[in-house]
Amino acid sequence: MQRILIIEDELDIAELERDYLEVNGFESDIATTSEEGLQKAMTNTYSLILLDLMLPGIDGFELCKKLRETLDIPILMVTAKKDDIDKIRGFNRGADDYIVKPFNPNELVARVKAHISRYDRLTSLEQKQVDIQIKGLIIQSKSRRVILNGEEIIFTAKEFDLLTFLATNPNIVFNKDHLYERVWGYDSIGDTTTVTVHTRKIREKIEEDPSNPQFIETIWGVGYRFKK
Repeated sequence: MQRILIIEDELDIAELERDYLEVNGFESDIATTSEEGLQKAMTNTYSLILLDLMLPGIDGFELCKKLRETLDIPILMVTAKKDDIDKIRGFNRGADDYIVKPFNPNELVARVKAHISRYDRLTSLEQKQVDIQIKGLIIQSKSRRVILNGEEIIFTAKEFDLLTFLATNPNIVFNKDHLYERVWGYDSIGDTTTVTVHTRKIREKIEEDPSNPQFIETIWGVGYRFKK
């Protein structure tokens, strides 16, 4: 049975999330503080993390960043904040999706299922793929590692998925809508802003000069292309 970690300081909301998830066949653990959530995430195996942003002490943004240092499972942020800047901050720290309180519990469950399903499909596909090597860049699909000039670079799950998709389809221009569909899926709720954010983060990690990229080109007015 798949297991979800709920990190939420409002116990009534956490229990509501847990009840709906369990009715739909998931096991759930609850953590009411960042410290407890980090400890559980590091010592147990989960299929997805539901992460509240407004946590006491270390907030959800910073906790997401810490989790992404070692985990590549889907992270779904749950928050009362509606501003686009908060969404961008969340995506920058490795979140895969964003749902605003108050939410429909059935929608929350649907998103959880969609993200786990997509993660499982991508993982299964990557296990069948061979490593990609272009110039000094090596993408190891099975181990989900990226090595640049002999040095391993740490990627979030969606950064890795986006880079892998572009690198396996070199010299083809993809618009943001297409990339969002292929990497996040239409069953994910969001917008193409996250494609721009993730592309910028990838460039910061693999490009010697991100303003003059040698791997991922911007084709103005169209989209992005991976140069081979």
